[in-house]
Amino acid sequence: MRCAVIGAGMAGILSAIKLIEAGITDFTVYEKADRVGGTWRENTYPGLACDVPSHLYSYSFALASEWSQRFAPGPEIQAYFERVAQEHGAAQRVRFGDAVTRCEFSDGKWHLTTASGHRDDVDVVVAATGVLHHPKYPEIDGLDTFEGTMFHSARWDHEVQLDGKRVGIIGTGSTAVQIVSAIVDRVAKLSLFQRTAQWVMPQENPPYSDEERSGFREHPEKLAELHHNLSDMFDLFSNAVVDAESAEIKMIEHACFVNLESNVHDPELRERLRPAYRAACKRLIISPNFYDAIQRPNAELVTDAIERMEPIGIRTKDGRLHDLDVLVLATGFKADAFMRPMGITGRNGTTLTEAWNPRPVAYLSISIPDFPNFFMLNGPNGPVGNFSLIEVAELQFSYVMQLIERIRTGECREVCATHDALAEFERAREQAAQHTVWVTGCRSWYLDDRGLPAVWPWPFVRFREAMKAPDPAAYEFV
Repeated sequence: MRCAVIGAGMAGILSAIKLIEAGITDFTVYEKADRVGGTWRENTYPGLACDVPSHLYSYSFALASEWSQRFAPGPEIQAYFERVAQEHGAAQRVRFGDAVTRCEFSDGKWHLTTASGHRDDVDVVVAATGVLHHPKYPEIDGLDTFEGTMFHSARWDHEVQLDGKRVGIIGTGSTAVQIVSAIVDRVAKLSLFQRTAQWVMPQENPPYSDEERSGFREHPEKLAELHHNLSDMFDLFSNAVVDAESAEIKMIEHACFVNLESNVHDPELRERLRPAYRAACKRLIISPNFYDAIQRPNAELVTDAIERMEPIGIRTKDGRLHDLDVLVLATGFKADAFMRPMGITGRNGTTLTEAWNPRPVAYLSISIPDFPNFFMLNGPNGPVGNFSLIEVAELQFSYVMQLIERIRTGECREVCATHDALAEFERAREQAAQHTVWVTGCRSWYLDDRGLPAVWPWPFVRFREAMKAPDPAAYEFV
């Protein structure tokens, strides 16, 4: 059996390690960039951190004792993935700097073509391409006329000096909030252009002491216990967001309300920072210091809509020109892209574009009908909105490995979800989505073209149960 893994981010590294553990050694990991890391390689902006505690945002088989803080900064996370990939033999399996451009299924094989023209024929493809990696740029008149420096937050230009500059940031999601807190004391003027206010969950980020890290090193069972306890804690959050009337979501709303009321002192600013929707309807912002940062004398929250871009700054609809030296586009990602723009063609010439018309779908976010032996990690409609994606990917790969074993043992040559299984899964998912907090009155990247959440709408315990073993009735075995 020969396999291909597409992507060497968190899920791709995991896939390589688990394939090796299973005794499958004939495989290649294809990575478009020059090193592993995925989103943690791509994003290098000031203040970068994960909004999941580091001891939970870790592989269960590679728990780390040396995290510096509860929510470790991005460079530490990147270094963690590089170290784990090296120590477990995954990095040695990666073909760097050669993106897969096409995958075509014929004669029982997947035929891959890369940007360099390299070709590979494999039995199984694991798509570990991630969710948030195609930057989304805003549609603003005159954007290309700006004479200052402009870049997307995921393409941070570290050659640009921010000290003493007039810096504008478009966006108010997690990225923008982290950047504001990190640079406000360095710049002459910071203008945050807000289209929609965000609820901010107060969360301290204390450093781990030398004694704590030493204790984790000397007592690995403490690390395992902490990982388990954090997982249980996040189950509470998972349960909260999928039930808009739950007691847990009321607690989250109250914490966000108190955070705003207690920490924003100017009544007028407080009201402009107050969202008109429920907490956690959009992805909840986790920050210990954003409200403090936006109240600095050199910071301004701009809530008037952007009219157009001009050579020296942004003109808002109130007629005001905001002079800028640097503009950061913290405007997120194309969350529905997944493997695209890669050309993928399944059985009988069915293209991914056709299969995903009008929107991306996959059975349990893993398998697409008519695309045999093609498995996704963190694919469409998974628990991207309410849990640690590392635990999600570990559970998914264990499930996928059970399907791969059926191929390896000769039980079948091809396997993919049936159309009926996908249709039933989508019917149940769409019905359950109506009860989540994500449909209570906001627009977010969680929502598809119909306004329905494109994420797992049930408690996480149900996901764990679903991932224990594939239901043979849901699959077509050839």
